[in-house]
Amino acid sequence: MRSLRIISMICALAGMIGPALADQNSPRLGELFTELGQILAPVEAAVIEAQIWALWLETSDQAAASHLQSGLNAMGVNDLPAALQAFDQLVTVAPDFAEGWNKRATVHYLMGNFDLSLDDIATTVSLEPRHFGALSGRGLVYFNLNELGRALDAFDAALALYPTMAGPRINAEAIRQILGEEI
Repeated sequence: MRSLRIISMICALAGMIGPALADQNSPRLGELFTELGQILAPVEAAVIEAQIWALWLETSDQAAASHLQSGLNAMGVNDLPAALQAFDQLVTVAPDFAEGWNKRATVHYLMGNFDLSLDDIATTVSLEPRHFGALSGRGLVYFNLNELGRALDAFDAALALYPTMAGPRINAEAIRQILGEEI
């Protein structure tokens, strides 16, 4: 219970970071990724992860922030067409904002638009090569396309950045078992 309170406090503090330190260009990300790669305790890693996501979601562009919030709200009620429309607008007004592309990639994935999801993931990763969420998403897309080798590569790339990330670890282990590889 204490760990959850600590995570909540860190998330709240991370959300207070000003727009000058916004998005994938924040100077704080380098330090956070170094810590994330060294931490072995999943609870501690989750705190660092929350700080990274908070930075990725920040934008000083009010139009971009509005489209992002609209898309997140639509996703929250599973209105994928509305979310897609909001994220389409987001990547139009803020084409250098990696998280806009990542959110749109997620919606495309949920809608079964796997090729479009992969395109948006490629843009996300070109803007933020350390985006473990996009890399994990790439693994999920390739898994759904039954391209297990490519899925495994994507999950391993996410784990290289975030070694304790549960989803990619479980998925990579499952694929290795399917492929008959040693875990």
